[in-house]
Amino acid sequence: MMQTRVIPPAEGAYQYPLLIKRLLLSGSRYEKTREIVYRDQLRYTYPTLSERIARLANVLTAAGVKAGDTVAVMDWDSHRYLEAMFAIPMIGAVVHTVNVRLSPEQILFTMNHADDKLVLVNSDFVGLYQAIAPHLTTVEKTLLLTDGPQKTAELPNLVGEYEQLLAAASPTYDFPDFDENSVATTFYTTGTTGNPKGVYFTHRQLVLHTLSLATVTGSVDSTRFMGTNDVYMPITPMFHVHAWGVPYVATMLGIKQVYPGRYEPDMLVQLWKTEKVSFSHCVPTILQMLLNCKNSQGVDFKGWKIIIGGSSLNRALYEAAKGHGIQLTAAYGMSETCPLISAAHINEELLAGLEDDRTTYRIKAGVPVPLVEPAIIDADGNFLPADGETQGELVLRAPWLTMGYYREPEKGAELWKGGWLHTGDVATLDGNGAIDIRDRIKDVIKTGGEWVSSLELEDLISRHPAVREVAVVGIPDPQWGERPFALLVARDGQGVDARGIKDHLQPFVELGHINKWAIPSQIAVVGEIPKTSVGKLDKKKIRLDIAQWQAENSGVLSSL
Repeated sequence: MMQTRVIPPAEGAYQYPLLIKRLLLSGSRYEKTREIVYRDQLRYTYPTLSERIARLANVLTAAGVKAGDTVAVMDWDSHRYLEAMFAIPMIGAVVHTVNVRLSPEQILFTMNHADDKLVLVNSDFVGLYQAIAPHLTTVEKTLLLTDGPQKTAELPNLVGEYEQLLAAASPTYDFPDFDENSVATTFYTTGTTGNPKGVYFTHRQLVLHTLSLATVTGSVDSTRFMGTNDVYMPITPMFHVHAWGVPYVATMLGIKQVYPGRYEPDMLVQLWKTEKVSFSHCVPTILQMLLNCKNSQGVDFKGWKIIIGGSSLNRALYEAAKGHGIQLTAAYGMSETCPLISAAHINEELLAGLEDDRTTYRIKAGVPVPLVEPAIIDADGNFLPADGETQGELVLRAPWLTMGYYREPEKGAELWKGGWLHTGDVATLDGNGAIDIRDRIKDVIKTGGEWVSSLELEDLISRHPAVREVAVVGIPDPQWGERPFALLVARDGQGVDARGIKDHLQPFVELGHINKWAIPSQIAVVGEIPKTSVGKLDKKKIRLDIAQWQAENSGVLSSL
């Protein structure tokens, strides 16, 4: 190890640990009267938030939760979830944000695997919980969350109802200091095979992620999203990577926060209007749902800034949102990365250029945020040039990447092979370090020995005026190995077929954007494209559905 100068600290110098409780300090200092809003049902100020977090800490401690225990939360996006994201780790416990959209069997697996001790259960999930409760191996107690008048439920070892318990608890709690490398949060990410895998993040990682995210969202002028005068409403589930960590930033800065509960498009539009929401984030499918809902028709959402992540942002959705007054910008990350890795950045050269070029950069994965180090490698682990053309697997280093998978050391070692976190994404890097995601490794279509990007095809097909939504996958082909297959949802009252898609893509072939063999020779027009539990395109299920259609020689298929 390199010999550097290390000066011993002065006697009594305090080694300040980076703990989540530090993020709670400044919000009330900046704006005591700013509000936390829950749907159209509840609002309170930042001092009350701090008080409620202390009350919840007392409730949990009285229920027997100790440092190192895991407390699960099964709730929609709410003020209660925000309070739990602070109170649970601040007493030294671990908050398990349960993905309530998984199957009951998967939820059961994650709760047993995480060693959950106490579970906060929204009344909407009581039936689900009752079904899995006999098979839970570590849970000792439950706590009811409800918006309704009924303050009890048939839950095993029920401690009580959330608001009644908080009302009876002390409004103060002496939150201790402890090791900043203590695990604060955990949740489970699903893959294409096997059981969900548990990722986890420490206090130190979450604080550093919060500071970097705050820098990007508030200080990069070309894509500035959130300052102290903005109003924040998540449209990404809080069980999905802590709503991308943004609630921690918003709380640190004392920003007005609006929590919509269960995502109902008309309610989201109503809250945007009544609470003057200016910043949100979501996956493309949620935004599509929002733009297509009844309350959005004819509405100008001018001033609403939305980060799109989770799936690639195509130009058609960008332009559709722009037509509604919404400024979209892409960002990139994954469950294992806490999640922020990069965000679109419009530099001075682009600002002086054409709007079309700026749009191209706003829908890309973007520039790595502060403290992130990216690289691309080939199949043998050799580093590849950052020339904007050479493709390879994107690998990462940053201070907030999960250090492994909980209780699965072999999979953790695979994730970190060679000392870099492997994303499973095919990408390029340019001379400025900007990331352009070309595809998931497992989704790249290999046809006639050439790689075809499903993401690029989806972007180009989405520009067809009759296409509302599109997914492209590779299907086996005896001559070419694989061929692209497009699954489409048509706009209301419009039709589309394979010939129309070919005619639409031909100009892009002539311009050199894609090769002629990239044009799908088959499409299926469907009412809905399968999605994962967090709203991403479920390409595993799409491939299975297509195989089944082909085997049965049915489905709405169109071929050239």
